[in-house]
Amino acid sequence: MNPRLLSPTDLDDCARLAQDREWLPERHKWGLLFEVGEVYGIDAPDGDGLAATTILTRYGHDHAVISMVLTASRYGRQGLAGKLMEHVLQQAGDRVVSLHATENGRPLYERLGFRTVGRVAKHTGVFRGERSGRTRPATAEDLDAILALDAEVFGTDRSALLRRMFGFGEQVRVAEGGFGQAWRNDDSVVIGPVVARDQETAEALIGDLALHVGGVVRLDLDLAKDGLVRWAGEHGIGNPWQVSLMVLGGELPGDRSRQFLPFMQALG
Repeated sequence: MNPRLLSPTDLDDCARLAQDREWLPERHKWGLLFEVGEVYGIDAPDGDGLAATTILTRYGHDHAVISMVLTASRYGRQGLAGKLMEHVLQQAGDRVVSLHATENGRPLYERLGFRTVGRVAKHTGVFRGERSGRTRPATAEDLDAILALDAEVFGTDRSALLRRMFGFGEQVRVAEGGFGQAWRNDDSVVIGPVVARDQETAEALIGDLALHVGGVVRLDLDLAKDGLVRWAGEHGIGNPWQVSLMVLGGELPGDRSRQFLPFMQALG
């Protein structure tokens, strides 16, 4: 059972594998990951779809993110996740590699040398608040400024990903010193990325995006940013579900203080 590079023709099998592990199918999300990342899989020996998947997304020459580490329930505990992880780590080369780990996955990543550098929690709810008056919908003319700010704050090049926001998301908004996006997943609208000069600007972007899309929104909040976590709870977004942010091979690049929300956990 050797890893192979998957293509968008395998998307149906990826969604089936996710549902087998009681995840949402998230076809819209998978579609973007196929565009910007390298999706690897192991075919099921019984001929029924995929036995396991892993995705590697590279940012420039110094950072990569691993995500969607899934093994079919009938092939659990056979070393497939470890085999795929070793394969994608070879592809990552000398890059610093990060991922978000559940408690079930964390022991494997620790054995591979990853260390926990933070805790992130999914928060969901219907936003209660008023429009800030400080943000506006972004246009194509804002893209250069968005890319320049992100390169400064994220510390490496994820321009290929950010250029897709206007087609992928529900809305992109900008404020002085910041930008944010909202995109629709199966059961909610995810807000992210949000890059901002300070928490107040981040709150304005998050609130205005949430009010624009309506309904249940999801925020993947860095628990070290306790002020933003409190603000989200005060505005109806709670029910945290935690994962570990883990890193291998050095320190994460960029200015973490101005990174308020990831694009998604699968993309950092």
